[in-house]
Amino acid sequence: MTSLAVALDDYVVLRRSTGYTFRRPEKLLGQFVEFCDDLGTDVVTTEVALRWARLPKDASDYWVACRLDVVRGFSRHLVLLDSRTEVIPSDLVARPSSRAQPFLYTEDQVRALMEAAGSLHSPIRQVTFATIVGLLWATGMRVGEALSLDVSDVDLANGVLTVRSSKFGKSRELPLHDSTSGALRAYATSRSRLCPVVDTAAFFVSAAGTRMLYCNFHLGFQQLVRQAGIAARSPACRPRPHDLRHSFAVRTLMQSYRQGADVEAVLPRLSTYLGHVGPANTYWYLSAAPELLALAAERLEATTEARS
Repeated sequence: MTSLAVALDDYVVLRRSTGYTFRRPEKLLGQFVEFCDDLGTDVVTTEVALRWARLPKDASDYWVACRLDVVRGFSRHLVLLDSRTEVIPSDLVARPSSRAQPFLYTEDQVRALMEAAGSLHSPIRQVTFATIVGLLWATGMRVGEALSLDVSDVDLANGVLTVRSSKFGKSRELPLHDSTSGALRAYATSRSRLCPVVDTAAFFVSAAGTRMLYCNFHLGFQQLVRQAGIAARSPACRPRPHDLRHSFAVRTLMQSYRQGADVEAVLPRLSTYLGHVGPANTYWYLSAAPELLALAAERLEATTEARS
């Protein structure tokens, strides 16, 4: 094992000790260390980092910047161990905005996605995709959280999901609407009938009886989008699985405004339900939909008039 590989192992342990799952950075840095080994170097420099980050040759600036970010953190760790290390500058590549414009689904579009699941190649895949899409729409869970659910995390008797060690190492319990519990109960019955032999503790299973991988769900979801005829609203606003989470948050806030609820009181509860670090992370959703901004402006205008 090279000195860089040893340092990477120590770095991964350090980052995980602070609460990060660090799966994707670990994979990327492993590739970077292999690249350095192929070059015959055990020193991280800006030139080497740029050569690796620009692979493949047609990589976008955003891709290059993301890869450099990962190496930058590693270089800051390494410089404490080897003075030959160059800390990667943060201004090497202009980084476009990393936040995509959310695609806010309508209820009809979600129904169309769930119906499109009937076109998938196996019955268990059909019911699994339809149920996951419905669950994401109904709860605002992250895709990874839904795929990580074990059977023991789904309490159908009490209508509660337990999300364990999600983003930032946080866990939380999600109370479910009766209709959502009913849908999950129906899925559990179908899963037992269609896939009686499984090799996983996962609640949602693949056609092979294993836990579904995120990449496979993402590919299948894009197939549903095409089958349902849901088109991008612009090059920057394309339907993604994660946008079901955005849609849930915006829908919840819009309902609060329309019902005259205290939105400032709703936001901390919504933030907890979504698994955000704090309400500040949830405030971004206020700008995600023109309709939501309009409702917020009407509330502000009415409050101002009442005080004058």
